Amino acid sequence: MQNTIKGPIWKLGDDIDTDLIYPGKYLPIIVANEMAEHALEGYDPEFPAKIQEGDIIVAGKNFGCGSSREQAATSLKFAGIAAIIAKSYSRIFFRNAVNQGLPLLTSNLVEDIEEAAEITIDFVNGTIAYPDGVKSFPALPPSVMDILNEGGLIPAVRKSLGIV
Repeated sequence: MQNTIKGPIWKLGDDIDTDLIYPGKYLPIIVANEMAEHALEGYDPEFPAKIQEGDIIVAGKNFGCGSSREQAATSLKFAGIAAIIAKSYSRIFFRNAVNQGLPLLTSNLVEDIEEAAEITIDFVNGTIAYPDGVKSFPALPPSVMDILNEGGLIPAVRKSLGIV
């Protein structure tokens, strides 16, 4: 993972559940790149065609609530979402995202930013620069950063075991 990420944002609201992120009718799909073709389709059927590599989601509270489907995080990661910033997350979604190597930050930025604004996330300094200012976010634990830096849990475990 890079020390900084810069990109435009998609602004979403509160309680974006896993069925909005990745509708249940697509659960039989097992190839991550095919899952990406349906990312946030439950929220907006046109959304998958709008996502660009490096986009960032900024949302309200309780992002990823609902079922524990890992496909929600996988679809966002493989659709090109670089990071998600929300007021709060479902615990299982947070863990699934980390396992996929998708960084999640906690901040109430959604109240202070306009759709499509460009932001810069600095993981080293714990800041989010946006058009009207800078916000801090709580540092991710070193164990989480290690997993993100390796691109997800499986690559991190492989590295720790010496399996390349």
